[in-house]
Amino acid sequence: MRTSRVREALLSGARGLYLAVATLAGSITLFVLSVVSIVLIPLGVGVFTTPVVLAAVRGYANTRRSQAQAWTGIRIPSPYGKRSGGDPGGVVGQVARCTRLLKDPATWRDLQWLLVDMTAGFVSVVLAPALVLYPVYGWVLALGVWKPIHSAGGGEWYGFIHVVSQSAANGAAALGTALAVLALFLNPAIVRGHFLLARTLLAPTAAMRERELARRVGRLEETRHDAVDSSAAELRRIERDLHDGAQARLVAMGMDLGTIEALVEKDPAKAKEMIAKARQNSGEALTELRDLVRGIHPPVLAERGLGDAVKALALRLPVPTDVDVELAGRVGEPVEAAAYFAVSETLTNAVKYANAERIWVDVHHADGHLRIAVTDNGRGGAVVGGGSGLSGIERRLGTFDGVLAVSSPVGGPTMVTMEIPCELS
Repeated sequence: MRTSRVREALLSGARGLYLAVATLAGSITLFVLSVVSIVLIPLGVGVFTTPVVLAAVRGYANTRRSQAQAWTGIRIPSPYGKRSGGDPGGVVGQVARCTRLLKDPATWRDLQWLLVDMTAGFVSVVLAPALVLYPVYGWVLALGVWKPIHSAGGGEWYGFIHVVSQSAANGAAALGTALAVLALFLNPAIVRGHFLLARTLLAPTAAMRERELARRVGRLEETRHDAVDSSAAELRRIERDLHDGAQARLVAMGMDLGTIEALVEKDPAKAKEMIAKARQNSGEALTELRDLVRGIHPPVLAERGLGDAVKALALRLPVPTDVDVELAGRVGEPVEAAAYFAVSETLTNAVKYANAERIWVDVHHADGHLRIAVTDNGRGGAVVGGGSGLSGIERRLGTFDGVLAVSSPVGGPTMVTMEIPCELS
């Protein structure tokens, strides 16, 4: 028990030292860069530097959130909303991104946190390493180091003790021991208190949570309407395919059978010829029905799951495709179907429009989200919107509160990332 308490006190002291250095070096640097960059916006320079600096601030804040969870179990939720799609390219895109970040309340709370972190945050956490390191100096003085210091210039103060004799040095050692014992009980609480202070500014406020919830509700309402429209369109497509394909062939086959019945005794040769034709029509009708069923819900998806279904898709492509799947179970059928058809549409786009020589597909599940990335080395330039296939994929994923992100600079490569919140069974 004592060993674990000592280990925890020393570990908290080391973490406190790291945090103290980070608050001075990281927080001060990022705060100054942020202020300077924002001030330079009217000159035009800040439009390009501000998004970069604020992205660094968010990364720094997320690192502190991760440390709070890993070191003390304190969870600090992220207030940054997820965006589907991306900003346009060029100067217009930079202006849009800069404006969006400056309008986000989370940006200003991050800057407030940097200011608090480099002042109150530093003062609150520097005590942890001090309670570990300062006692060592008291013991060093008691070992005789006080003598040359005293000879050189009048003695040394250790806390409230003026060390000018061995007895005073022993008192310094005793005070150091008391501080070391204090560290056993206070150090973990000091580090925890530092993260609790950070949580007051890094966690989303009630207003921010309400605004994010309202945004998600609005998006879900929009995607619900899209889902209803898509379902109606899908039903019309199935109806049309049945009417123009299998149904027409079955009607023709019925008429042929009627003719065969009339000819079977009068003209057996002609009847045999029409039987062969009817057999061919029945085979083609069966093939079309199978294709139609495969388009509704592929059998391999129902039987083998998303990973094998995506691998089967890749095998049918004319472009070499590498598929990496890491799924410890299966997701729900609706999500599985949406993800499959989203991947299918993305791969079709890569083959038809990107002129890619190779495609990579990565499917994995982490942190309660199914994440799929489809990358190709084609010509790039893909955008969401304007009636593109990517817009349809975005609407399909939006039904499940999923998001789509596209990175496709001109000249490539193109990466389409899909993320759907779900659990594995």
